[in-house]
Amino acid sequence: MSKLTGKKVNMTQIWKDDKVVPVTIVKLDEKSDPAGLEAGKLVKVSGTSKGKGFQGVVKRWSFAGGPKTHGQKNRMRAPGSIGSTAPQRVVPGRKMPGHMGGERVTVKNLLVVEVKPESREVLLKGAVPGNRNSRIEIRL
Repeated sequence: MSKLTGKKVNMTQIWKDDKVVPVTIVKLDEKSDPAGLEAGKLVKVSGTSKGKGFQGVVKRWSFAGGPKTHGQKNRMRAPGSIGSTAPQRVVPGRKMPGHMGGERVTVKNLLVVEVKPESREVLLKGAVPGNRNSRIEIRL
């Protein structure tokens, strides 16, 4: 299995066959050889996702939050009950607020739209994990 490394440049869109195709441009490293890549091939792309810092349960786990009325003041984005009183502790694995993002993520079956060997650029259809200029790994 071949592995190529590079840097995510930016996301844009191109016209191909009278359709708009959203693409992510990846600039390959000097040691990575784009010979195995060709348009129409499916690849796996790994990278570090965007860090979001410390987040509450509504953003991190898509909790609905509490009601805005019926006597609620400041509990709209609170998690609510966190379990029974019988074990007298919080059960491990409970969805709680915490650090979000900044993890290694792999996106499978991304289509290679175009390969530019002279500029060492690969255009992948869709979103690739990470910020601009972040390290990316492409596996065939």
